[in-house]
Amino acid sequence: MQPSDTPDTAHRRTAATAGPGSARGHDVLVVGGGIIGLVTAWRAAQHGLRTCVVDPEPGGGAARVAAGMLAAVTELHYGEEALLGLNLASARAYPKFVAELEEASGRDTGYRTCGTLAVALDSDDRAHLRELHAFQQKCGLSSEWLGGRECRRLEPMLAPGVRGGLRVDGDHQIDPRRLAAALLTACERAGVVLHRGWARRLTVRGGRAVGVEPAEGPGIAAGQVVLAGGSLSGRLDGVPPEVLPPVRPVKGQVLRLTVPRAYAPFLSRTVRAVVRGADVYLVPRENGELVVGATSEELGWDTTVTAGGVYELLRDAHELVPGITELPLTETRAGLRPGSPDNAPLLGPTALPGLHLATGHFRNGVLLTPVTGEALASALTTGELTQVARPFGPERFTGTAGGRSGADRTVRAVREERSA
Repeated sequence: MQPSDTPDTAHRRTAATAGPGSARGHDVLVVGGGIIGLVTAWRAAQHGLRTCVVDPEPGGGAARVAAGMLAAVTELHYGEEALLGLNLASARAYPKFVAELEEASGRDTGYRTCGTLAVALDSDDRAHLRELHAFQQKCGLSSEWLGGRECRRLEPMLAPGVRGGLRVDGDHQIDPRRLAAALLTACERAGVVLHRGWARRLTVRGGRAVGVEPAEGPGIAAGQVVLAGGSLSGRLDGVPPEVLPPVRPVKGQVLRLTVPRAYAPFLSRTVRAVVRGADVYLVPRENGELVVGATSEELGWDTTVTAGGVYELLRDAHELVPGITELPLTETRAGLRPGSPDNAPLLGPTALPGLHLATGHFRNGVLLTPVTGEALASALTTGELTQVARPFGPERFTGTAGGRSGADRTVRAVREERSA
């Protein structure tokens, strides 16, 4: 028992970490070495759990494609109010999380508190943005309406036709590739074991998840298993159908350009808009990289970079910032976001003892990294999720406890905290 434990919490801790195979294997096995899997493994190791990650390329995955916008306010969508509380909690946790991670890893994450400007290019866009502004205010969020001239004063490279915009100083950014590299180093320094290969099948014995069978080599035993495989989370063999996560791949194409020194500063903050009904964003990095994205395509497992996708992104970005066509195009890439039925993540224990989920983050995987790590660490050590994460347990898709009403209560609690 730890000094701060009561007999009850000590009992829950033992129940959460014990299980067949834990004495001779690992306490925790994480399937998936993307950002979500790595933060889960790092936090578990910090709590004294013997942890391993199974992934052919730890630090890869969707992080190679993501733009890294930490945009709880400008990413607010109608019908996703329940997710707002979780997004805000994670955004507030980011400064402390980054400081801790950079100290633990000795790596810079590219975290920037530069803010975001969402702009409108025509009268219809302006009306839509005005409605979004009212919705943000109704939700207790901070954003400032600007006229077109004020937008161009902030960002002189914007097109003359910009009709207005929303300035959101609280929506920041991070470099997902640097974030993944820092998490990988932090995991290694914390003693996390990396099994570089595919997990072929979940091992279930006596009605409990007890490890995985890799594609090559002997089985890997663990007291608890966390399925954090992103869009692939629903494809692991051996997972009973009743707990298989309802996650689907959503394709996104992204471009990377380089801003020559002669053009700097090109943009000082993230700029985004809706052009012809499609979202487009430009995310400037301090190292001169400019990320342009992203398409959203329901095309199954296809990750082809298409001429049409590249053209549409460049065309829409050019309408926002005409000078972009002068920049060198250095990379094109496509990746798969893990979408869920309600676009919110699935976090924590499943109905199968020993199996947890950390998947389905869709557009918000990078934003939700801090809160996911804390939620899974709590579930793995106490058997219970953190309070803010409880409405996002996997059981909401099986008709059991939790569900949408619990998520709505979380949003109300966050609003009350913000106004206190």
